[in-house]
Amino acid sequence: MTEVSPPFQGKRVAFVGKLGGVNRRQAQSLVADNGGFVMNHDDLEDANVDIVILGADQWPPTTPEELLPSSVLTSVAEGQCEIITETQFWERLGLLTEDQSVRRLYTPAMLAELLDISVAVIRRWHRRGLIVPVREIHRLPYFDFQEVSTARHLAELLEAGASPAEIERRLEELARYVPDVDRPLAQLSVIVEGRHILLRQGEGLVEPGGQLRMDFDSLETKSEEQNVIEVTREDVMRVLDRPAAQGADPEILPFINVVNRAVLPQNPEEILAQASEHEEAGKLEIAIDLYRSFLAGYGLRAEVCFQLAELLYRVHDYTAARERYYMAIELDENYVEARANLGCVLIDTGELDLAVAALLGALKYHPDYPDAHYHLARTLDALGRSEEATDHWRAFLVLAPDSPWAQQARDRLR
Repeated sequence: MTEVSPPFQGKRVAFVGKLGGVNRRQAQSLVADNGGFVMNHDDLEDANVDIVILGADQWPPTTPEELLPSSVLTSVAEGQCEIITETQFWERLGLLTEDQSVRRLYTPAMLAELLDISVAVIRRWHRRGLIVPVREIHRLPYFDFQEVSTARHLAELLEAGASPAEIERRLEELARYVPDVDRPLAQLSVIVEGRHILLRQGEGLVEPGGQLRMDFDSLETKSEEQNVIEVTREDVMRVLDRPAAQGADPEILPFINVVNRAVLPQNPEEILAQASEHEEAGKLEIAIDLYRSFLAGYGLRAEVCFQLAELLYRVHDYTAARERYYMAIELDENYVEARANLGCVLIDTGELDLAVAALLGALKYHPDYPDAHYHLARTLDALGRSEEATDHWRAFLVLAPDSPWAQQARDRLR
């Protein structure tokens, strides 16, 4: 059997920028343990390196021209030096394999807690492609260090009012030197409208706060007949004749009903798109009605039931949210996030035994789901089942040692 060489055997390796997973000394030790030689700043200046590793928390960094000496850039252009990201570094070490990667990834809830924003914002960024999971397990997305850093810097740069040209330049320059990394932000054009910084995404413009606008200049001219209100004589007579036959005064045809027929979405994808837009605008009740209209008109769909349940939970309609989570699970028994969120609703309504059952159901289909272990551990503690809870606190800490909730688990296990 052929012996496999360590991933950095004989390679001269230098680190640039802040690392997101471990400190610099730990990373250097990993290189040495895997056959590589750690090079210092002087070696980097002289291009005496084979591999340069960009730290995850350096994304998006200053331009490579500012970050790296010209000698290294020349070496890269000549194919004598390679630049990789921190995520690629972990992959080469085998720490982000199919079986192990969950231990270094973040679920939407964990990422929201880490960035101190709502999970709805994380889901919105995910839907738009602003952040992309490295893997999904039964519909549950997992984000790596690089995505965490991207989300953090996206929020920070836009909130700070960084100029569109600066953001665009940094992303484009970085993409030139890391061609193997398909970063969604690198494909977005950035424009300015007054004091607003906007990212172009398809036919829309994304504001710093996440609000989607339509960029009408980029749209093709639509038919002027699209929203023409058409009322036939038969429409009017049908409304006028019906009450007369019943011996009542004729009804007046409500104008708003006719307007709605012309301007409301007329196909399923339009309904979902408008529901999403209203949700992002904070008009949750309208979004809820649109999701319900979709389900009534076009049939049940697990992901739509889940999204409706999320909104119902946000407006504190826990009973309705619970039923929609149940429906999502009935449609797709592998929908582990629906099972876990059902557990959270049941916790909020004080139905702890049912919550335990829901969370155990999530773990049945995805044993390495850290959020489920976390919520289950807390619930078991609340029920006085501390010995069982301890097992799940330990499992959570093994699966997500860098989670925002990890310290709570450590304190509990002391």
